[in-house]
Amino acid sequence: MVRQIIFAAAALLYLGSMVPAAEVGDDGLHKEPWFTLTFRDIAEDIEAARQDGKRLALVFEQRGCIYCRQMHEEILADPAVADYIAANFHVVQYNLFGDEEVTDLDGSTLAEKTAARRWRVVFTPTILFMPESAPSEGTAGDAAVATMPGAFGKQTFLHMFQWVREKGYQGEEHFQKYHARKLAEAGGTIETSQ
Repeated sequence: MVRQIIFAAAALLYLGSMVPAAEVGDDGLHKEPWFTLTFRDIAEDIEAARQDGKRLALVFEQRGCIYCRQMHEEILADPAVADYIAANFHVVQYNLFGDEEVTDLDGSTLAEKTAARRWRVVFTPTILFMPESAPSEGTAGDAAVATMPGAFGKQTFLHMFQWVREKGYQGEEHFQKYHARKLAEAGGTIETSQ
């Protein structure tokens, strides 16, 4: 009986530390309460993020994507990950096959699905990290300072956001070396599973 009470208390403490689960919208995509809703004008979104002292990240997802669900339910449900991203990034969600209008950096207006093809996004989830200020020409795909293609483990995911925030892409330390260093500093090992 004592063991059952201890187990139940531990389970409640664990569940109490979790971020509320993202709701699934009418489009079949998970909606984090801290995702940024915009008019999908990339230059304006970069500037709005900059004014808030943050960076812009564009996340592409699709209905039924098991890796997108994993990202929301296992990675973004961790308060350490969600809180870091929400404090440092405006995250705007895109539907890989969506029809909502997007204005690219060159002024072109296109559907989300057309933007995905133009920016070379071919699977989900894919996250494009935008520069601190909008270039006056080119596309968002060309301007991205880093891309996270696919679902990764929690540490890799968080380290990528940290590396971008710290402008690691401007330095000599490749992301993989940054990630290995961060793991070593924390006494961890490199993740082997997706």
